Formats: sequence, structure tokens, C-alpha cells
Amino acid sequence: MNGNLNNTYAARHIVTLDADSAYSSRSFAIPSTEDEPRLELSTVLKMVDAEIFAKGEERLRVLVLYGSMRTRYGPYPAISRGSYSKLLAYEAARVLFRLGCDVRVFDPSGLPIKDDIQHSHAKVQELRDPSKWSDGHVWTAVFKNQIDWIPLVGVSPTPLSTGSVRPTQGRTLAIAQVCGGSQSFNCVNSLRILGRWMRMFTIPNQSSVPKAYTQFTEPDAREGGSRLMPGSNRDRLVDCMEEFVKYTIVMRPHFHLFGDRFSEREERSSSHSLFK
Repeated sequence: MNGNLNNTYAARHIVTLDADSAYSSRSFAIPSTEDEPRLELSTVLKMVDAEIFAKGEERLRVLVLYGSMRTRYGPYPAISRGSYSKLLAYEAARVLFRLGCDVRVFDPSGLPIKDDIQHSHAKVQELRDPSKWSDGHVWTAVFKNQIDWIPLVGVSPTPLSTGSVRPTQGRTLAIAQVCGGSQSFNCVNSLRILGRWMRMFTIPNQSSVPKAYTQFTEPDAREGGSRLMPGSNRDRLVDCMEEFVKYTIVMRPHFHLFGDRFSEREERSSSHSLFK
């Protein structure tokens, strides 16, 4: 009587992709027999194989950033622990590595507070260089000091242009957060806004891990410990990394197009006119 309340009639037809047995439970990082838990990611693995490896392209280059430098509480040496934000970052990196990505995780320890003097500081360069190198970022926390050190002041596309292109422009971005209590999306929502301001393409999906202190294995557990436990929270993180790789593969060949804008072409045209 009420008709189609969810307006499903207007939705696009959804195509279900069957798993390819040649790629099922396969890993581009380690033998599938050593990978636990095994993940069925055949669609994206096949995409990586066809669009990157078969064409001789470089692996997708991913920079992973986390914010908290606190240690995980427990009766274990501090060196074997890390903040839950850091543990989530490494869990994401493992999935990306499995999908054939070249992954670098930045350790913010020792990064000075942002000022106008220490641009040549070793930790500042350690952050800026992989950011420039990367095709995409993964963020797992709030980390204002790191963002402050990544150059956001535009660089002129040509000597005559007054327009600007942010150094992070055109890169893809995946976001995730950990929560001390019930599930919240405040952090990822803020990161999504920040990514847009930095002219990055944030993937639609996002991950939020509630009660993080209950979601990771003990530091002395299997596989090095401190792993995100199997379950819906880990599944969502895998979803995000899978989606991130797909978007990055699609967008990377067209990176140069994202810095081309009408307003800047107009500015370049005006600048050329002044010099005539």
C-alpha cells in the first residue's frame, strides 16, 4: 500500500562478483599457507595482477600515519606494545602488503612541534619524503602535528602561474579510528573533512573499532601478538583496504589531471597577457 519506501527502484543494478579460484586466499606478500586468517580477496588481487604486475607498473605506494605514541597497558615490555591507533595502522599495513602494495608506516616519535625554523629536521624530512613518494595515504588517528609538517602551501604549476596545487592533491585516502568506549565516528568524520581540504580523494568506506582494548590479541600471542582479532571490526578494516586499493589503481594513471583546473588556466592566461 505504501509502495517502495526505500526507493530501491532507483538503485543501480548490483552485480555479484564470484570469487576467482586462481586468486582465492592468495597473497602477494607471503604464501597463503602462512597467512592467518585467510582472506578471500580474489577480485582486488586479480585487479592488482592485471593492472600493475602484468603491465610492469610500480607497486602502489602507500604512506600509513597514526597519531598516538602511548603504549598499550599490560604486564609486558613497552617495546612489545603500542597504542591501539598504532596497532590498527600496522594491521592495515599487513592487508595492504598482502595486496602487493609498497607500504611505509611513519613513526612520529621525535617529530618536533611545528614551527617556522626546523624544516630541515631529520624527522620532518622523514615524513615529507614518503608523503611526496606516495600514491595514497591511510590515517588511523588525529595527528595535527604531522599534518602541520606536510607542506600545504601550494606550488606554482608554471613560473607564470599564481595558482597553486597542494602537494597531497589527487592522492587517495583511507581513514580509520579506534574508540576507548562505544563506537564513534567523530574522528573519521573530521579526518574526512581534513582529507578533502588537502584535496585528497577519501574512499567512501571507513572503519571505527569500538572498545579497542578488547579487540587486539595479547603482545605474546601468535604471529607476534597485538593483532586485531577476527570478527566484524577486522572485516570492516579489510573492506576499507580492499576498496582503497581499487580506487588507487583506477585513479593513479590520471593523477596529472587532478591538478588541471579552469581557474588556474585563467590565471595562467592572464599572466601570459601581462608579459606580452
